Amino acid sequence: MFSSLDPSPFGSRDLNEDAEEFIVDWAKELPLGAPIAILIHLPPSEAIRSREIGLGASVLHYFQNRAEKYDRDLKEHFFNGWRYLAIGLPLLAVCLIASQFAAAVEPDALSRVIRESLIIVGWVANWKPIETFLYGWWPIVRTRNLYRRLSNARVEIVSR
Repeated sequence: MFSSLDPSPFGSRDLNEDAEEFIVDWAKELPLGAPIAILIHLPPSEAIRSREIGLGASVLHYFQNRAEKYDRDLKEHFFNGWRYLAIGLPLLAVCLIASQFAAAVEPDALSRVIRESLIIVGWVANWKPIETFLYGWWPIVRTRNLYRRLSNARVEIVSR
């Protein structure tokens, strides 16, 4: 169930990628308010040993760490958004001012093309911050919330 390549002690090891993917995909299908229970089926001797060493707590700890990772990713996402905005807004201002100068210099067709091009460049420079603040953070929050739900799941080790 845990990654064989992870040298950490049992309580803080990473789940096997296939096990994580199975649990996460299964949990995505549940209604948002539904409680989550993770059942781990093991032979009787392994089940007793797994309960003793805290397998259930280790699984929950793993999902808590993943939720915290997505918290950090969300903070980084918004930090980058502010960086994009710090670049995009001044560039938009420069482009708008330059388009006004282009209009004042020579009011002909070429001047209009230059003005419109500068305005387009200014707004395109703000595409990334707009996307970041309006849409980009939703998938991160959704995934983080799923991992939070999984970190609060009930884990049962069942003997078969």
